[in-house]
Amino acid sequence: MKRLIAVSAVLVSLAAGAYVLPGGSILRRMATTREEKHLSAFRVEGSVIFSSTGVAEAGAALNVPTDRPELQGDGVLSVKVPGRCRFDASSPDSSLKSATVQVSGRKRVEGKELPAVSVLVAQVCAILAQDAGSVQDTKLAQEAYLQGLGINTKVTSLARFGGEVAYVLGDPAEGKPQFWVYKDAFRPARLRYSDASGAAWDVRFVDYASPSTGDWMPRTVEVWKAGQRVLRFTALKADNRSAVPDKLFTP
Repeated sequence: MKRLIAVSAVLVSLAAGAYVLPGGSILRRMATTREEKHLSAFRVEGSVIFSSTGVAEAGAALNVPTDRPELQGDGVLSVKVPGRCRFDASSPDSSLKSATVQVSGRKRVEGKELPAVSVLVAQVCAILAQDAGSVQDTKLAQEAYLQGLGINTKVTSLARFGGEVAYVLGDPAEGKPQFWVYKDAFRPARLRYSDASGAAWDVRFVDYASPSTGDWMPRTVEVWKAGQRVLRFTALKADNRSAVPDKLFTP
């Protein structure tokens, strides 16, 4: 036991003394990593699972029974860089569909809105489909967006997420707005913020080493609200080479 305590103390000491990059450098490297992928459009098909309060919302939007702890359906994410994103949600138990479309920050909904889907679309568009023309401009645009969510990008620290070390931009205290970036790969890991109504959201980008998405898109995107997961989108098939039709983003 004494040995374990001593080892833990050393680890804490090393972590405390580790050099942490400033927020601007982290965002610049993240923008560089993204630019190297040369993404102009991509489409991701997969399964979507609604849980917690997301069950009732999905049941109402898709007209399916909600007498179960989770609802599973199909999801399709379509993206054209920069800033055009769409998510289509459907259920095998219903002919109804729900889609959220965002173009240059403006949202449009087809069918009944699914709040968790709207959050997913907004943050995927802002974090994964940002391209302001150059690495520096993209970095500045990303910085401005995060600051708009209340994140202090000048404050940085280290933490662990999913077994990996991540940079944390923002006040490290629990419940504060934060943006997490995987330390070794400089890919987005997590975004925590509160919306205008005060609802606390936590969007998580998990597993960039999947055969279905490669390293340009996380295999799983989760949306949490008030500490409970309300949506999980898991990619089963992804394509970043074929064209994504413009008509998907127009009324």
